[in-house]
Amino acid sequence: MDLLQVQHVSKTYGSGEAAVHALRDVSFSVPKGEFVAVVGESGSGKSTLLNLIGGLDTPTDGRVLLDGKDIFSMHERKLTIFRRRNIGFIFQSFNLIPELTVEQNMVFPVLLDDQKPDAAYLEELLMVLNLTERRHHLPSQLSGGQQQRAAIGRALMTRPALILADEPTGNLDTQNSSEVITLLREASRKYEQTILMITHSRSIAQTADRILQVSDGVLSDFGRCRE
Repeated sequence: MDLLQVQHVSKTYGSGEAAVHALRDVSFSVPKGEFVAVVGESGSGKSTLLNLIGGLDTPTDGRVLLDGKDIFSMHERKLTIFRRRNIGFIFQSFNLIPELTVEQNMVFPVLLDDQKPDAAYLEELLMVLNLTERRHHLPSQLSGGQQQRAAIGRALMTRPALILADEPTGNLDTQNSSEVITLLREASRKYEQTILMITHSRSIAQTADRILQVSDGVLSDFGRCRE
């Protein structure tokens, strides 16, 4: 069974002549462990799609199923808990908590869920992300690339079913962008992590397993980049 199923999703803002159709009857599915890139110009609807899949917005029509569960059939509190446990977010602006160290930022979602962090897994992630020597540093003491690696660690720490990455290299230089994409690919392979990444860069999209394009709210599937 596919991990993610998006079924006939549409999103319209406003009504009548002022209506804006951000998404139009979008359907696709993603199997477990696949790394999918979503490309599109600014205003194409790709960010709206990411927000709907993440349960941060609600569709006008259609359903989103994650691991067989219809996320929009859940009440708000249940959806909040489900999202925290099953979806990891990586943002362009990192969104680290400035008062917390790298290690504290990474384990924060686990503590928020009243769970005990897996110490061995934390050590493994710090090593994989090359952050062991930075574990006690605050975000202000890190480079942009290090901050984004910490954000990736935070997203992975809860072992989510799905990671949603919104332009994860948008604020990084070429070298750090390459390192971040390499880390995401490694997470997909090593941890069988399912990843949906938004990017405006065709070259970055080519590193994914499959490319989807959103244009004027309509989705096209360009298929697999490699076997």
